[in-house]
Amino acid sequence: MDVLNLVKPNMGFEEQILEYRRLSLEKDGRVYGVGGLADLSVPAWLDLLEKKSRPETCPEGLVPDSTFLCIREADGALVGMVNIRHTLNEFLLHYGGHVGYSVHPAQRGKGYGKEQLRLALLECRKLGISPALLTCEPWNAASRAVILSQGGRLEDVREKPDGKRFERYWIPTDR
Repeated sequence: MDVLNLVKPNMGFEEQILEYRRLSLEKDGRVYGVGGLADLSVPAWLDLLEKKSRPETCPEGLVPDSTFLCIREADGALVGMVNIRHTLNEFLLHYGGHVGYSVHPAQRGKGYGKEQLRLALLECRKLGISPALLTCEPWNAASRAVILSQGGRLEDVREKPDGKRFERYWIPTDR
């Protein structure tokens, strides 16, 4: 397995971030796991991430969070993105969870999701989050498999008012 590292996003990765966004929008119609990237320039997105990282500058209605790029050590390639919410508001408690993640469309099926989530759970532990809540849509078998690989335990399935359903899993981070 390739060695992966979580790295704070910065302008040095701009070209790879733009390609990640382009391919995600083409394949999935959105960029999963990291809010704002679909609509903002990379500098504006980085500015938003900085604001969201601290309680005193976090935009109203959001919770402080940390976003990481998942970088393959061998060649510096961006293989995924992770967002860790430091706390949960009412919406995140029911439908979003502590961790959002996605794997680069060109890198899927290589086991990167499992390692990326393992690394994210280590970051959760550093933040004092245990257990961590993760959610996935019932149709997303790949995400479910990643969550289960890291010890996820299904609590329940919840439905938003619009009918969209989410499976809710808890994963201990202190193991």
